[in-house]
Formats: sequence, structure tokens, C-alpha cells
Amino acid sequence: MRLLRTGLAASLCCGALFLLGCPDKPSETQDAGVAAVPEEQPKAPPPTTFTLSYQAPDAGFAQVSLEPGDKPLIEQTSSLELRTDHGLRNYRVRLFDEAERAMVSDDSAEESDSGLVYRIHLPQPLKTGFSYTLVVDAQTGTSFTDSLGRDVEELRTTFQVAGDKEKPAPPPAPAKKKKRR
Repeated sequence: MRLLRTGLAASLCCGALFLLGCPDKPSETQDAGVAAVPEEQPKAPPPTTFTLSYQAPDAGFAQVSLEPGDKPLIEQTSSLELRTDHGLRNYRVRLFDEAERAMVSDDSAEESDSGLVYRIHLPQPLKTGFSYTLVVDAQTGTSFTDSLGRDVEELRTTFQVAGDKEKPAPPPAPAKKKKRR
């Protein structure tokens, strides 16, 4: 009888262990005094931005508004500087006059992944009263990218040089023909 009770008790214990199985791994419980810090998703960097400035006559650089629809007035200058906050790939920078002709200039660029500094040096100052358009677009194809590989929208901004419109120089008078004798 004793053997029967011992066998019955042993089979009950084994059955209970079998039904309960191994205990689960303890779940990570947080201390009541420590707040949980949710993992933040990395924020996407802001889009590439452009800033345009010019060499003012008082020897300082002045900023030009690049807001769409604005046509800012600037002082007469022969030096413009375009900056970006990310490097650019496959781009070109051009300055056009009112007749949409590209201006002759001596340009220099300092490129890096952290940004672009593009300097435009004109042989003669921009003419007062005239409008000019600065365009940054793709060198080849239809788009250009920043150093992060994102497409960048074309920049087309128009500004006007303060002052009255300069009148063109009158054409030289025709030479008088000498009479032969």
C-alpha cells in the first residue's frame, strides 16, 4: 500500500511538472523608479537650402532673399556668393541678364559634403536698374542631388540692382566721307 501511495504521489508530481513545463524566461520588468525611454526614430535631415549674398560697397556681405515670388533689390556689385548646407552633385550655376543671356564671369567653387561655396566674380559690376536671374540646375540630365543622394529642386531666383536704369551709350557718330578732288 505504501508503494502504491508513493507511486501515485510520484506520478502526480511528474504529471504536474509535465503540464506546467519549464518556467518562461522572466520578462524584463522595469523598476518603478525608472522611466522607460522610447527609442527615437532618427530624424531625416532637412532638405538642402541655398543662401545668396553679395559684396556690398561698404566691404561687407549682404544676404539676398530667396523666397519664391520675391524680387529683392541689391546694391551694385561684382561679387556674388552662393552657399548650400549640403554638398551638391551634377549641378551648374549660371547668372543671366534681362535678355536671358548668360553673364561672363570668373567662378570658383569650394565643394565638400558639408556644403558648397560658389563664388561668382564679374569683370564689371551689375548695371543699376536691371534685373538678373541666378539659376542652379542639373549639369546633365534632368535632376541633381545633394551629398546625401536626395534630389534637389532647381533654384531660379530673380533680383534687381537698385538705382535708375543705366542708359546705353549712344552709338558713335558715322565718320564723314572726305571728298576727292
